[in-house]
Amino acid sequence: MNWKADCKPGLIYLSEVTFLCVSYLPADIISTVEFNPTGELLATGDKGGRVVVFQREQESKNQPHRRGEYNVYSTFQSHEPEFDYLKSLEIEEKINKIRWLPQQNAAYFLLSTNDKTVKLWKISERDKRPEGYNLKDEEGRIRDPATITALRVPVLQPMDLMVEATPRRVFSNAHTYHINSISVSNDYETYMSTDDLRINLWNLEITNQSFNIVDIKPANMEELTEVITAAEFHPNQCNTFIYSSSKGSIRLCDMRASALCDNHSKFFEEPEDPSNRSFFSEIISSISDVKFSHSGRYLMTRDYLTVKVWDLNMESKPLETYQVHDYLRSKLCSLYENDCIFDKFECVWNGSDSVIMTGSYNNFFRMFDRNTKRDVTLEASRENSKPRAILKPRKVCVGGKRRKDEISVDSLDFSKKILHTAWHPSENIIAVAATNNLYIFQDKVN
Repeated sequence: MNWKADCKPGLIYLSEVTFLCVSYLPADIISTVEFNPTGELLATGDKGGRVVVFQREQESKNQPHRRGEYNVYSTFQSHEPEFDYLKSLEIEEKINKIRWLPQQNAAYFLLSTNDKTVKLWKISERDKRPEGYNLKDEEGRIRDPATITALRVPVLQPMDLMVEATPRRVFSNAHTYHINSISVSNDYETYMSTDDLRINLWNLEITNQSFNIVDIKPANMEELTEVITAAEFHPNQCNTFIYSSSKGSIRLCDMRASALCDNHSKFFEEPEDPSNRSFFSEIISSISDVKFSHSGRYLMTRDYLTVKVWDLNMESKPLETYQVHDYLRSKLCSLYENDCIFDKFECVWNGSDSVIMTGSYNNFFRMFDRNTKRDVTLEASRENSKPRAILKPRKVCVGGKRRKDEISVDSLDFSKKILHTAWHPSENIIAVAATNNLYIFQDKVN
């Protein structure tokens, strides 16, 4: 990956800025962002249960080597609010996760989930309509057989392009607790859905049956010490998956070993330094996201203050540890009081697994180059996200004299946070969700 950098260490140019503002209603807060496997489509889900799909413009004749921006391709209501009358529980319509399936034909397929129900959606185009029916007129009304005097052959007539989203499967009634992640196996026939205590395996063709592959629920709920926070299939091995816990551990399981994977094959956990032990230790060690690298050799975890990269062959300690916002360590008490300490940040790899990205507060997001060990803090905001602008790195001043271009840690806005990010599978294009605004940045083009 060739980042365009100037003389300042770690400065990454991101230009070709496309700024997309979804809206300003509370229901429009973006809750998930995901590129499809080719990067041609980008899907976002929000708190109102809607999915918005953006499509990348094709190359123009004037500039054949420069790709266009992402424009709205389709918008549809994926989930509606529901009420569980047996438990007197309201089920939010918020989209927790979106996962694309590889394209097999002209249509696109994606999985979307709220707290309880996973849906498989088909997104297809229609630019022709049939005309010339024998038994019904052009409005669709049934014709009187007595008026039919000749046999007509129906024909397809061109029409304005229409993008349709139709639900093909609904996978429900399998989770007692809230679904926090879904992951598609590389056999593209199965996927798993994960809640706080269980992981279920589904066949994409079967909606009324799933197999429970992990169950950590104790017989007595008072003995519960941890919950599952995220899970993902291995990108190359359909039998292998990982799941993370609120205690900061990661378990790798092999479905070939047993049908119920309560006994893990590998266990990744970093021993805690007793000198750093505090009231908040257990909260900030909870893993909010876990991702396999594209190669399948490494896995990345995000806890509240750090991003860690693990080698699958070394369980004892992480290979690399990156401090995301260590300057917040002194602010943990106030972050606990305003509940920000429970925020769940995601992390993503770039296409070559050489750079990782994750979000922070004040609409900052962080990038770490694994090869050069450089890092940069960038900001997604209306003020400095004008089209074709170059993002300038931001720095946070912890104490002492503050420079002109620095921001004080006491001035950070904790209501502005970047929890959800996505990276194009093969190009240096990133999507960053800042509450109800979506920003798309592209690496500098010469």
